[in-house]
Amino acid sequence: MTDSPLRAPLLAVRGLTFTRNDDPVFGPLDFAVDGGEALLVQGGNGVGKTTLLRVLAGLLRADAGTLEIDGRPADAGGRAHAMAYLGHLPALKADLTALENLRFLCGLHGRRPRQLPDTAMAIVGLAGYEDALARQLSAGQKKRLSLARMWLSPAPLWLLDEPYANLDLEGINLVNRMISAHLRDGGAALVTTHGAYAAPPVRTRMLELGGSA
Repeated sequence: MTDSPLRAPLLAVRGLTFTRNDDPVFGPLDFAVDGGEALLVQGGNGVGKTTLLRVLAGLLRADAGTLEIDGRPADAGGRAHAMAYLGHLPALKADLTALENLRFLCGLHGRRPRQLPDTAMAIVGLAGYEDALARQLSAGQKKRLSLARMWLSPAPLWLLDEPYANLDLEGINLVNRMISAHLRDGGAALVTTHGAYAAPPVRTRMLELGGSA
């Protein structure tokens, strides 16, 4: 009997470097994330945590380095299929209702099998707000609606930029439960944090960023 070949990490990054106005923001960085685990990206304000996630998502161009998804070089199509990004802004259409926003986003990006927008709203604690316009929601409710979008996404890799911001303790526990369930299904998550919150109770790697951004 021969040993089966090792499977490539879901995400592998080598030598990733980013500069702004000729000033280094981060890098070179080398890390990998497997299905079933989370990578916590820690560091104080201004060290490049948000920038790193935006580079991984393809919203910013790295100065150097390679990025592979399942062992293949990550192009725009590969990123769109494999990654779901939750940034500081809610990325919602203000004049659509909460449910219309989720249906619109599912139409663009697809959705997880056996999951429906109204079910996702109930999971994140927004049952009864289906017909509320997004602009009428509080900051915490908008964050919960964005989390519902993540839950519906079929992408295996979640990029979560400060996902606990604007949430109360119940909301923080919700994020941890969602991450745990996503990892149990074989997904992975990159989570930025400045260290104020406990890590979700999952298999976790750490990446500490430092210096000035």
